[in-house]
Amino acid sequence: MEYSGAYDLAEADRIGAAIGAALMPGDVVLLSGDLGAGKTTLARAMLKARGLAGEAPSPTFAIVQPYAPPEVDLPIAHVDLYRIEEEDELIELGLDDYLYDGALLIEWPERLGSQGWAAALRLSISGQGGARVLTAAVPTSWGSRWPLR
Repeated sequence: MEYSGAYDLAEADRIGAAIGAALMPGDVVLLSGDLGAGKTTLARAMLKARGLAGEAPSPTFAIVQPYAPPEVDLPIAHVDLYRIEEEDELIELGLDDYLYDGALLIEWPERLGSQGWAAALRLSISGQGGARVLTAAVPTSWGSRWPLR
């Protein structure tokens, strides 16, 4: 299923919260967009929907920022692949391990190269200033869970 919708930054929390509330163990959410598009904003709203009380730091320098209960109700790893230059570096991150009982939120999934997950929810953000467009490729594994209509 494909979805496309316009939103502004004030609506980003609502959109991210709706997607975050629908997350289940094994889910992978790929967030694409230019620098400053709002990928981290959506990821933070997803984490907040799962119970994160504080501000989630951007994982740009850590690359992987894990969250686990009781901080959140579902283990989630927030990943930023911006600084990854070679596919071989991905093996060291052990991202598949997070999917046994949790979910992955991955910014800059273009850096995955040939690696990746066919059943991932693919979110692409475009636009400048306050106006954004969210385009989603919703896999069948999300079924009726997709919250945006």
